[in-house]
Amino acid sequence: MIRVEKSLLPVVALTHPGMKGKNNEDRYGVSAFRMEAQPPVPILLAVLSDGIGGHRAGEVASELAVDVISQFAAESDGRNPTRILEEAIHLASDTIQQQAQENREQQGMGATCACAWIAGDRLYTATVGDSRIYLMRDEQIFQLSVDHTWIQEALEMGLIQPDQVSGHPNAHVIRRYLGSPTQPEVDFRMRVYEGESDSQSVTNQGMRLLPNDQLLLCSDGLTDLVSGSEILATFREKPMEEAANFLVDLANQRGGHDNITLVAVNIPATANKPIRAVPAAASLSRFLVIGCLGAIVLGVLAGGFFGGWILFPRDTTPTPTSPTGTARTATVTGPTRTPTRTATSRLTQSPAPTGPVIPLEVPSPTPTRRLNLTGPSLTPWPTNTPSTPLPVVTVISP
Repeated sequence: MIRVEKSLLPVVALTHPGMKGKNNEDRYGVSAFRMEAQPPVPILLAVLSDGIGGHRAGEVASELAVDVISQFAAESDGRNPTRILEEAIHLASDTIQQQAQENREQQGMGATCACAWIAGDRLYTATVGDSRIYLMRDEQIFQLSVDHTWIQEALEMGLIQPDQVSGHPNAHVIRRYLGSPTQPEVDFRMRVYEGESDSQSVTNQGMRLLPNDQLLLCSDGLTDLVSGSEILATFREKPMEEAANFLVDLANQRGGHDNITLVAVNIPATANKPIRAVPAAASLSRFLVIGCLGAIVLGVLAGGFFGGWILFPRDTTPTPTSPTGTARTATVTGPTRTPTRTATSRLTQSPAPTGPVIPLEVPSPTPTRRLNLTGPSLTPWPTNTPSTPLPVVTVISP
């Protein structure tokens, strides 16, 4: 993919350490690309990561997560988003685990991640941990992602009830994270409809985004203190940048016990509009050129027909007529050619998310890839923490 400086979609990203004097262990990255195709496809990749491990360098883990995922995606061809995100997240997890093993002061560090990949008007997501992805459409908000926490699993198994969640001692126990001894399972479930099974949720990958949709990635520092309905109301009442600042301030007013980070993406009202018509002057010129070419072709065909009529003898034997109402059958000797049929299709604009999009085939990866992560962070916006020199990571495909 080709990296571009500016996204076609409006994006707002904010991070705040909170009100408890904690080190900011959240990181985020937003990257814009152009995929080589005809026509080229614009791609936006948003990655949000919340470091875990406290004094055990959670900020190093989250920065590694954002940098590795972003650069791995940048070096891909972009044709299979879910496969690319899965490989990138696994590589990030292995990188964090390896660095923790090599540095005693960083042992035990880990990170969550929430990734949103927008290709044209199609959305793909991948998550590990409890950082969330929301979709706001009309007057509804959908939590697309599923928390990988003890609480969520207990709720699904019926071990606790929703009214027991608040204040539960296991409220922040993470069940999946990057940097774990074994590679975490990347979650591609995208919850959109009520009562969906896990397999049905996965088929929502590639859903179509509609004009005025808004996407939000956020860490649990926001969602612990601000409800989904409050998030929706804020974005519906205020411009996107003002809404983002308001939500961060609201979480801080309610205690701000953790780092607060969010990335908001807006799908403009002009999205998915039909291609603009050709101006009248250009249209007239085009029709004149086509008309002249058509007249020349007709002249050539007519000349050939009459020339053949004059120069070559004709069979004057009368053709037997068919009885009235009976079809006449022509007998053709020699090989036949079946005329080519052109299939026609009618494109419709669906008001609701469509089914899955079958990803394009991608060539096999090269045996060895190298991600050079030395130097400053790839995060486009600074997070008010010093950059950490990052190791060179070599990817060896099986």
